[in-house]
Amino acid sequence: MTEEVPHAEHAPEDREHPLVSAKTMEIATSLALLVLSAVVIRECVRLGFGWVEGQGPASGFFPFIVASLMGAASFANIVRVLRHGAEGEDPVFVTTAGFGRVLSVLLPLVLYVVAIHYIGIYAASGFFIALFMMIIGREKLPKSLAVGVAVPLALFFMFERWFMVPLPKGPLEAWLGY
Repeated sequence: MTEEVPHAEHAPEDREHPLVSAKTMEIATSLALLVLSAVVIRECVRLGFGWVEGQGPASGFFPFIVASLMGAASFANIVRVLRHGAEGEDPVFVTTAGFGRVLSVLLPLVLYVVAIHYIGIYAASGFFIALFMMIIGREKLPKSLAVGVAVPLALFFMFERWFMVPLPKGPLEAWLGY
């Protein structure tokens, strides 16, 4: 019998460390939805969720029903996970390497949203697209710059000229007279 030697491309996965289990995420998500349901139900009680004679349902009626069902489903999921979650293996939800990849997209996205406030949506989008193409997509500088300029320019004409929907502008657009 011969031993199977792991391939080099599988080696990084073997060294990834689990960060969060699936059971933990199921409970955390269910608790978050349960809290959200409680907040919505509280507001529906404040607004009124009953039947108004001669008018029909009060403004909080349908949100109350949806929040109640969501809360019940969340509670049932917590009970299910706690009862049956101990049976068998608890799969990994995310590893440290996987979470690092998520952060490599999330952190630039947060910077992009902040940049919109200071330099406007079009300039921020151009920088974001070009940098993402170069860093994540590993594209060459000319192609990244071309797309980083063309897409915001096309969006500018589409929203500002054709649809006449003003979007957040920065100093570049002010310098150009917009």
